[in-house]
Amino acid sequence: MSEARTKAELAREASHTLGQASAAKRSAAIRAAARLIRERNDAIASANARDMERSRKAGMPAPLLDRLLLDADRLEAISSSLEEMSRQEDPLGRVSWGRTLDSGVRVERISVPMGVVAMIYEARPNVTADAFGLCVRTGNACVLKGGAAARESCMALAACCRDALVDAGLPADAIQYVEDDAEHTQTSELVHATGLVDVLIPRGGASLIRYCVENATVPVIETGIGNCHIYLHGEANAEKAVGIVVNAKCSRPGVCNAAESLLVDACAAERLLPPVLVALDERGVELVGDALACKIAAGCEVPMGKAAEDDWGREYLDLKMSVKCVQDVAEAIAHINRYGTGHSEAIVSDSYDACEAFLAGVDAAVVYANASTRFTDGGVFGLGGEIGISTQKLHARGPMGASALTTTKYVVRGDGQVR
Repeated sequence: MSEARTKAELAREASHTLGQASAAKRSAAIRAAARLIRERNDAIASANARDMERSRKAGMPAPLLDRLLLDADRLEAISSSLEEMSRQEDPLGRVSWGRTLDSGVRVERISVPMGVVAMIYEARPNVTADAFGLCVRTGNACVLKGGAAARESCMALAACCRDALVDAGLPADAIQYVEDDAEHTQTSELVHATGLVDVLIPRGGASLIRYCVENATVPVIETGIGNCHIYLHGEANAEKAVGIVVNAKCSRPGVCNAAESLLVDACAAERLLPPVLVALDERGVELVGDALACKIAAGCEVPMGKAAEDDWGREYLDLKMSVKCVQDVAEAIAHINRYGTGHSEAIVSDSYDACEAFLAGVDAAVVYANASTRFTDGGVFGLGGEIGISTQKLHARGPMGASALTTTKYVVRGDGQVR
C-alpha cells in the first residue's frame, strides 16, 4: 500500500478518538505545539535554511522564496497563532437549529468534525502548523503533503505537532505528513482516497489546484488563486490610492491576496495614474498596460510595456502589474467579473454610490471599499488562523477558520414515539 493511503488509514483510525476528545484536551494539544515550536526554534530554522539553500540553487523566484522562509519572527507568529486557536470557543457541539415536533420528538442540528482533512500544498511550511491547529481545534485528523521545496521545514513542524498530541494524551497519528512523492504518485493517491479522506484542500498555484479539482474523487474545497484588482474610481483620493495600491502589490507580491491588476477611470487617469505609477516603479514593479495607460506612463517617464490579452487574467505572484483604463464603475465590475478569480477585489473612491455599486456588483469572496486586498486573511479577520481562502461558493467562501472544518448532524431525542 502507498505511503499516502497507509497514513490516511492511520489518520482515519485516530480521528475517532480525536473527534470525541474534550475541548480542554484539544486545546492542550494546540498549546503544546506552540510551546514545542518555540523550544525547537533553532532546529526548525536550520531545517528551513537547508530548504532555502536548495531552493535558491534551483532558481526559485524571490516571492516564492519569501513564502518558504521561516525566520524568528514568523516562527513566533506561528506559535502565537496556535495559542490564539487554543483559546477559541469550541466549534463542536454547537446547536444551529432545533425544534420539538408535534409528536414530542426533539430535533437539533449540531456541529461535528468532518473526520479526516487532507491538505496538499507547495512551498508554504506555515500551512503545516495552521492545518494542525485548526484540525485539532475541530476534532479532525489531518493528512498533510507539502511541496518538496519545503520538505525539511514541514517535517520539523509536523514532528512538533505529533509530540504535542502525545503530550496532551491524544493519538499522534491524528496528524500525518506524507514525506515521499516520487513522480507525484502520493498526490494521486490522496486525491483518490475515497472512504479515507473526507475533504481535500489544495493550497498552491493554479496548476496544483486545477489538478485536484479535475482529478479528485474526494470532495475538494478550491482555494487561493488570486488575480486581485484595485479599481481607482474617478472620485478617488490620489494619496489614498497610492497607499492602497503600493501595499496591495508590493508588501508581499507572492501571496494570493496581492493585487495583480490596476483599473482606473479614464476620465481621472491623468490625475490618478502618475503618482501611483511612479510609486510602483520606485519599488521595482514591472508594468504593462493598455494604450492610454502606456501614454500616461510615458508622460511621467515610467517604463510600461503593452499588455497582452492574457495579462488581464494572470496571477503574477511577483513584482509585476497590469494597468487598464475603463469608462466607469460598470465597466470595472464587468472586467473584474470576467477576469478575476473570485478572491479579493477593491475600489478606491470617495463616492458612496460608486463604492456600494462595486461591493454589490463584484462577484468575489471578499470585496473592499478603500482598503487593501492584503487584509484577506483568516488571522487578520479574527478567525484565529485559516485553513485557506475558498474561492468557491459551496460550503465555505473566503478565509476559512475553524467553523469551515465542521459539518452537521441531526440529533433526535424521543420517548418511544413511532411514526
